[in-house]
Amino acid sequence: MAIAGGEKKLKKPWQGRFTKDTTDAVLKFTASLPYDRRLAFCDIRGSIAHVEMLAEKKIINVDEAGQIISGLEKIRGEIADDCFPYDLSFEDIHMNIEKRLTEMLGSLGGKLHTARSRNDQVALDMHLYVKEEIETVDRFLKQLQETLLVLAERFEGVLIPGYTHLQRAQPVLLAHHLLAYFWMLQRDRERLEGALRRADLMPLGAGALAGTGFTIDRQLVADKLGFKKLYENSIDAVSDRDYIIDFLSFSSVLIMHLSRLCEELVIWSSAEFGFIELDDAYTTGSSMMPQKKNPDVAELIRGKTGRIYGSLMSILTVMKGLPLAYNKDMQEDKEGLFDTIDTLKALLPVLSEMLQTLTIDRSRLAAAVDDDYLCATDLADYLVRRGVAFRDSHHIVGNMIAFCKEEGIRLRELDSEKRSRFHPAFSEDISALLDPAKVAEARVSRGGTAPSAVREQLQLARKELAL
Repeated sequence: MAIAGGEKKLKKPWQGRFTKDTTDAVLKFTASLPYDRRLAFCDIRGSIAHVEMLAEKKIINVDEAGQIISGLEKIRGEIADDCFPYDLSFEDIHMNIEKRLTEMLGSLGGKLHTARSRNDQVALDMHLYVKEEIETVDRFLKQLQETLLVLAERFEGVLIPGYTHLQRAQPVLLAHHLLAYFWMLQRDRERLEGALRRADLMPLGAGALAGTGFTIDRQLVADKLGFKKLYENSIDAVSDRDYIIDFLSFSSVLIMHLSRLCEELVIWSSAEFGFIELDDAYTTGSSMMPQKKNPDVAELIRGKTGRIYGSLMSILTVMKGLPLAYNKDMQEDKEGLFDTIDTLKALLPVLSEMLQTLTIDRSRLAAAVDDDYLCATDLADYLVRRGVAFRDSHHIVGNMIAFCKEEGIRLRELDSEKRSRFHPAFSEDISALLDPAKVAEARVSRGGTAPSAVREQLQLARKELAL
């Protein structure tokens, strides 16, 4: 339904002390209706709980409450059916709903706003909305974790080069590498749980900033709406946006983790690496070069990082100099939040689906791992077990590798006479140390890349998800 300017049949709730109408330019500049419409169902839900409380406290009578609730239910239906008459001249979704209710019920509609302000009303709607969306985002995150577990199990036993500084370092299991992202996401979900706790505070009853003189029951409203706690300070209740900052902070760390994952998907799918291939359904081609297969989904997720970071920096900047309590600046809390939620809800399912369909090139991976320089640390440890200080053994093995590179050979191609030049402790039994699979198997410490350790890690991961 389009948003119309419409004729002002009803005065705005705050217009009593004004002698002039708001100019069209100011109206368009200050109105939040084009984007806060998504709060409509939260607003109606909060209003119904508020009205029920007013009736139970005998601030309005039961018949009045019933008519108001019935009107709100009809409005909910109009919005659901996309036939609600939005009016931009009434600024936001909250005043639009009240205007429509007043059209239906006359002056009785005005009793809905008894004992509340738009300040605590909007705060309530935002808390309800954030709580709902956190549940959705968490569900998508859990699905992504499950996908990573499935991949780890599918590629059990597959070795890849582990990297530091994007240089080959030591052989690791692909499953171990994938599980690193699982644990990142687990911490993200813990951060999200913290954001939920901060959102699970009920602000209604704070009024504009000082509370209300009516004998309301804030706990009753909180119970009706499923809040665990109340704000204990009315000024804090209407001026707090920490829960939004917490959500955007969580989102920024999450998208950083996802960007790192997508960066590796981009690198690994390149011709230079060739470790994986992304499914055709999750890639695109070039308008000029027929051979191209571009990892656009991974790249775009990586690109969304700046967008989400920007939303966090925006709200931090908005809030950093505001005096208590409410200021119009705080209207800027919504667009960045809404955009971030929409972005996460769009990209998380797509990333899960893309990961489920990727394939690996086992021959390319085997060739990359078949580099016995990756086993150099184990050679150094071999000497340590024979009494050589690690710093000395590190230097000795470094010299061996420099020699091999100069000769164009691998470590395993050194004969016993050449090995003994570097240290007499080297014997024929070092050949087992130059097998990448054996090197990985030796990393049996908790959290290591040995198959036994990775299996334990998988069990812990599944326990975290209660699978």
